[in-house]
Amino acid sequence: MPASFRTIAGKARSYKIIIRKGLKMTDSSRVLLSRSLLCLVFLVFTKLALATSSDPLPSWNSGPTKTAIVQFVTSVTKKGGPDFVPPAERIATFDNDGTLWSEQPIPQLIFALDRVKAEAPKHPEWQNTEPFKSVLANDMKGVMASGEHGLVELIMASHAGMTTEEFEKIVKDWLGTAKHPKYNRPYTELVYQPMLELLNYLRANGFKTYVVSGGGIEFMRVWMEKVYGIPPEQVIGSSIKTKFELRDGKPVLLRLPEIDFNDDKDGKPVAIQKFIGRRPIAAFGNSDGDWQMLQWTAAGSGPRFELIVHHTDAEREVAYDRDSIIGHLDKALDDAGQKGWTVVDMKKDWKKVFPFEK
Repeated sequence: MPASFRTIAGKARSYKIIIRKGLKMTDSSRVLLSRSLLCLVFLVFTKLALATSSDPLPSWNSGPTKTAIVQFVTSVTKKGGPDFVPPAERIATFDNDGTLWSEQPIPQLIFALDRVKAEAPKHPEWQNTEPFKSVLANDMKGVMASGEHGLVELIMASHAGMTTEEFEKIVKDWLGTAKHPKYNRPYTELVYQPMLELLNYLRANGFKTYVVSGGGIEFMRVWMEKVYGIPPEQVIGSSIKTKFELRDGKPVLLRLPEIDFNDDKDGKPVAIQKFIGRRPIAAFGNSDGDWQMLQWTAAGSGPRFELIVHHTDAEREVAYDRDSIIGHLDKALDDAGQKGWTVVDMKKDWKKVFPFEK
């Protein structure tokens, strides 16, 4: 027990003895003594809380990965230090799927499949047209076999033909009822607790955190501020075209079935330059889809930090990398070893994966 705690405990025992033995005291003195004892108890719990909260990354095990994160943040925030970076330049970009929340399965893909099933009665032709036929037959292998072209068709069919406000409501309603097939919990609870702590740690040290994801931007903006603390204007993602029009005299934005921008792979550095205008000093990803963002970040001058979340925990989550279609991690993992990027071993580095774990 720390010395300060022993001192407080000793005083508390003294007060307890005085009260128990009933030493000569007036009523007002007893009230004052009781209040003093309560204050001491409060002080003990406050000190305990401060002691346990002094670690900004409590869900990270001690080791090289956690040390690398803390050392980088300390070095770029130390005024007068050789690696000091002004707050305005402390930009950190995060992939979403597989980096901040679970991507097995990809929630937005499940959303698209559910939307196709809901809209199927209006489209009898889908019964004999791929990839819709496979969706309606619950044939995920058939869906994935349709390739990128087939997935784009699903996105167009499920994400377009409505206003931005209508789409936002559809997403909110879906997130309120959809459950992860393995954990039977809302997808927004399948976020990584260590990464939530990392986001908060960076922001507490003057970083501005962005999501730069291949996922749909309007889908992500609906919930990210509540879950990650990242406002809509700091969420960058893939988008379809929108069109301004008047409906009954009211201005609306209509979502069109045309790709506007694909924010994946080499599209990520382009989006960072286009929407942020500053090269990040820290970037976080988990797959080859994030490789170019990591390369772009590493190529800047001054202190840089690149991190890859490597899914190695088959028990608490899913273990996958080079042979996985979703979250394929191959070239970026090789590059990390050659260039000294930080690689999170989920099984070894994280005390807990999800917030709901004990």
